[in-house]
Amino acid sequence: MFKNILVPIDTDESDVAEPGVQFAAQLAALTNGAVRMIHVLPPAPWRLQEFLPAQLQVDREEAALRKMKEMGQRANVPTDYFSVTVRSGSVYDEVLAEAEAWGADLIIIGSHSPAMSTYLLGSNAQNIVRHAKCSVMVIRPHKDEHGNYWLFPQFGS
Repeated sequence: MFKNILVPIDTDESDVAEPGVQFAAQLAALTNGAVRMIHVLPPAPWRLQEFLPAQLQVDREEAALRKMKEMGQRANVPTDYFSVTVRSGSVYDEVLAEAEAWGADLIIIGSHSPAMSTYLLGSNAQNIVRHAKCSVMVIRPHKDEHGNYWLFPQFGS
């Protein structure tokens, strides 16, 4: 099944990202798959780069790596099958490049419920779905009455 699962993360929107990490951990556990989380930092505008401290980019990367590792720990992703990476650039371009370079066979991406602005302007999730060379699963947050995320609805017997 899925051996390499890539999970793009926006560390500023953990409520959207967390379900994707949870589902990736569940799928990876079923298939002995690996999970890699990626965060893409937008580059600073070139006109402002000379005014920004050199340490700023390093600090942003370290903060993103720390948040992704914490999400992975909360999702119980086995450390032997878990990695994180940070790239800089356009979100969907960098996610697709990482998927190709790492050999991802599934991308799990969290998404908001669609709004009118999404339909008119597009979104990163939409571009990833459209252009990915592997399977893509778009996850929207769903929790049961105990606060646990679920992939498939629980049917009563």
